[in-house]
Amino acid sequence: MRVGYIRTSSVDQNTVRQLDGVEVDRTFTDKASGKDTARPKLDEMLAFVRDGDTVLVHSMDRLARNLDDLRRLVRTLTDKGVRVEFVKEHLTFTGEDSPMATLLLSVMGAFAEFERSLILERQREGIAAAKQRGVYTGRKPALTDEQARQLRERAATGERKSALAKEFGISRETVYAYLRAARPADAVAG
Repeated sequence: MRVGYIRTSSVDQNTVRQLDGVEVDRTFTDKASGKDTARPKLDEMLAFVRDGDTVLVHSMDRLARNLDDLRRLVRTLTDKGVRVEFVKEHLTFTGEDSPMATLLLSVMGAFAEFERSLILERQREGIAAAKQRGVYTGRKPALTDEQARQLRERAATGERKSALAKEFGISRETVYAYLRAARPADAVAG
């Protein structure tokens, strides 16, 4: 079976061009960062493929932006007897790869990791410059001050964090972030 794996970094990015014109029997598409391998469709694809299948990916950086993750994913797939093809790079891995193919995987993967590092560095520099100009205010708070106060009070009475998260329309991690942020102020007041 020919299985396509597609990844875009955000929901609004177009996935059409990645395997355009490439014939596949089934496609798994993630709309998530490639910074790590915690992606639901990647996990689903890894569980789905069998010995003799071929996984087609537009380019190495779509599978992973980290060299260690890329090498591990390719090894995981080839250990299962799955052939991995990177369309853009014209590279195929089967587990019985030549030293040159292994070198190319490492070099190209290192470039993908380097590119991600540059993107993050430019982003940090852009945010710092915007802060200096006074135009960057950061992310809008998930809750108003009043909602945050209510959240803290109700959490203090023992209400379940997951129930509060659902009611306030935020994640459990955001609930905990509001509770952590309140601790220093509460300690000063007490």
